[in-house]
Amino acid sequence: MKTSGSPSLRDRIAAPVRDIPRSGIRDFFDIVSTMQDVISLGIGEPDFDTPWHVRESTVFALERGTTHYTSNLGYLELRKALAGYVGKKYGVNYDAESEVLVTVGVSEALDLALRALINPGDEVLYHEPCYVSYRAVILFAHGVPLAIETRAADGFRLTRAMLEKKVTPRTKVLMLNFPNNPTGATMSRQDLEEIAAFARERDLLVITDEIYAELTYDGPHTSIVSLPGMRARTLFLHGFSKAWAMTGYRLGYACGPAEVIDAMMKIHQYTMLCASSFAQKAALEALARPDSDIETMVAEYRRRRNFLVSAFAGLGLECTRPAGAFYAFPNIGKFGLPAKEFALKLLEQERVAVVPGTAFGACGEGFVRCAYATRLEQIKEAMKRLGRFIGRLG
Repeated sequence: MKTSGSPSLRDRIAAPVRDIPRSGIRDFFDIVSTMQDVISLGIGEPDFDTPWHVRESTVFALERGTTHYTSNLGYLELRKALAGYVGKKYGVNYDAESEVLVTVGVSEALDLALRALINPGDEVLYHEPCYVSYRAVILFAHGVPLAIETRAADGFRLTRAMLEKKVTPRTKVLMLNFPNNPTGATMSRQDLEEIAAFARERDLLVITDEIYAELTYDGPHTSIVSLPGMRARTLFLHGFSKAWAMTGYRLGYACGPAEVIDAMMKIHQYTMLCASSFAQKAALEALARPDSDIETMVAEYRRRRNFLVSAFAGLGLECTRPAGAFYAFPNIGKFGLPAKEFALKLLEQERVAVVPGTAFGACGEGFVRCAYATRLEQIKEAMKRLGRFIGRLG
C-alpha cells in the first residue's frame, strides 16, 4: 500500500522506459483481435508457412534431443554457413569464429549493437518513417536519437544532404534500413556510395538492418557494407523471419568487426545466453537450399505489389511504388483525417486493418501502411472495401 509521501510505482520506473509509448502497431492490433471478418493488411509477417524441409528439420532436431544450450555465439556450424551465405550473397567475407553472432531475431542484434557502441549522450542518426523499435532502442541504450525525415517526393530515399543537416560532433552511429519498413523504399548503389563517403568522412559507425534484403523486385540489392572502406565500420544485421517466413523461430545474426561482435556477445551472454538450439538447426537447413523457396515468395509478392499499386492509382491514392519488402505506404492526406482516425474508421466501417503512418514516426502522418503479406484474393476484397470507404469520405 502506498504511504503518504512515498512515490508511486510509476515514478519508480526508469525514465527511458516510462516515457516510451507502447508500439503503435501492437496497440492497434489489440483492437483488431476483438473483431470478426477483418482483412488484415497490417502485421508485417509473411503469410507463407515456413518451408516444409525447414519445419521437418526442426522436428528431427527435437527428436534428436537438440534442446540444450549452444555456444553464446551460436553453433559454429551455423556461423560458418552464415559467413558463407553473406560472402556469396553480398560479397563480404567474415571470420565465422570471431565476426559472426547468432541472436534472438534482428531486434536483439540491434539492441546489443547499440548498447555495445553507445555511451550516454552519444547521438544516433536514423531515418523515418522507420520500424517502430528504432527510436526506443536508441533511448534504452541512453543514446540521443536524431530522426531524419524522408519524403514521398524523393521515393523515401535517404540522401547525404539530409544527413549533413542533422549530424553534429556528438554523432557516433548511423542506422540504416533498406529495403525499408514501412515504405518499401530501396537505395541505389550510387546513393549508398554517397552515404558511405559521409560515414567515412565523419568517422561514423554504421548499423545496417537488411532483414528484407532478399525481397526486392526491380533490381539487385546493394549492401552498404560491401562498399570500399565500409566493412571495418559497419555492423551487418540480418535474419530468417522475412525471406524464409520463420518469424516464430526468432533467429537473427550480426556480422562485423571482431571487437564489436565480442562486445555484443558480452551483453548477449549475460542476458539472452544463446538463441534457441533447434531454431539454429532449422536455420542451417534453410541456408542449405534457400533460392527456390525465396524465389517463389518474391514472385508472389511482386504480383501482389503490382496489383496493389495499380488499385491505389485507380482509387486516386498517391503511392510510391515499393521496390522491396512487402509494404505499400499510400498517401491518404487528401481526406483530411489524421492517419490514426482514418485507420480506425476503415477498420470499424469496412473491417480492413491498416497501420497508421504515425506508428513509424511523426512524418508518417497522412499515410497508412498496407502489408501485402496476405493472399491476393484478400487484397482484392480489401481494395473493394477501401473504395467504398473513401467513396463515403468524398
